[in-house]
Amino acid sequence: MAQKKLGIGIIGSGGIAQGAHMPGYAAVPDLCEIIAVADVNQETAQKAAEKFNVPHVFEDYRKLLEMDEIDAVSVCTPNYLHYEPTLAAFAAGKHVLCEKPIAMNADEAAQMVAAGKKAGRKFMVGYNSRFAPTNQLLKEIISSGDLGEIYFARAQALRRRGIPGWGVFIDKAKQGGGPLIDIGVHILDLTLWLMGHPKPVAASGSTYAKFGKRSDVVGFMGQWDYANFTVEDFAIGLIRFDNGATISLESSFVANIPEDLFTSTLCGTEGGAVTHPLTIVREQHRSLQTFRPEIPHSDINTHAAEVKHFCEAIQNDTEPLITGEHGLAVAKIMDAIYASSEAGKEVTIA
Repeated sequence: MAQKKLGIGIIGSGGIAQGAHMPGYAAVPDLCEIIAVADVNQETAQKAAEKFNVPHVFEDYRKLLEMDEIDAVSVCTPNYLHYEPTLAAFAAGKHVLCEKPIAMNADEAAQMVAAGKKAGRKFMVGYNSRFAPTNQLLKEIISSGDLGEIYFARAQALRRRGIPGWGVFIDKAKQGGGPLIDIGVHILDLTLWLMGHPKPVAASGSTYAKFGKRSDVVGFMGQWDYANFTVEDFAIGLIRFDNGATISLESSFVANIPEDLFTSTLCGTEGGAVTHPLTIVREQHRSLQTFRPEIPHSDINTHAAEVKHFCEAIQNDTEPLITGEHGLAVAKIMDAIYASSEAGKEVTIA
């Protein structure tokens, strides 16, 4: 017997909703149907609804959550508005796919995770990089033991001139931070997953704002409001784990470097790897061998894969690949790096 289609609600109908979540749900009509969209900006909501043939539009997301037809929601609001809609959705008995980062800080994240558990509902965080086929392959390679113990990783999410000229990305009060919490979280989550999620115990870090307030810096992603720039434009952190492993994390919106980088380099006792492009290094026959695995259909839409996986996790009652706890682990590390930068010393992570 065919399962009932999931009714989906979209909370927040801006760029990430229209560019990733809504197309993802629309691509799997056998699994789900978008029932309603909610946004404080009625015009944006209306346009999103028309684009994806969504029957119901609300200004208040609480009205959306009152609908019995809705089984699950995507929370696609700015960072500072992840917390309340997620708690409200769980209270209404809905499953939640929340855009990354999970929240503004670890305190909010912990409450969101607890609410999901109490409600007995699926809670997934939108770290779509895990769904790239090359990353899935690397996870298999590491899990098989081919690279031995992964004791160190260098995670880099670096843009040369990539301050977004739209949204609230430059507003610390609404975003929580700059590149570290926007793109650094992506490469950090991917690296933690590949390393098997060791428990973080401490972090030290430094953040810099050297370019964001300058009117003479060129913008490759539109021109931002430099007079109201309140986040960092570069951040670095060193994270220590209970098993002795470490991660060096670098993230920037602006940096004078030759090229943008979104990659993680992992060092293991039996081999090493680079995620982008996927490269494996191993010692065999008294020689170091470097090779790049090739797999078919590697260039997929990872956002669409993420949304499909979320629907299947609900339908099949399985644990999502990215859990609320995973989002919380990243949030704890973010808090520690920012706190360390302010304090000028290493900060422990509970």
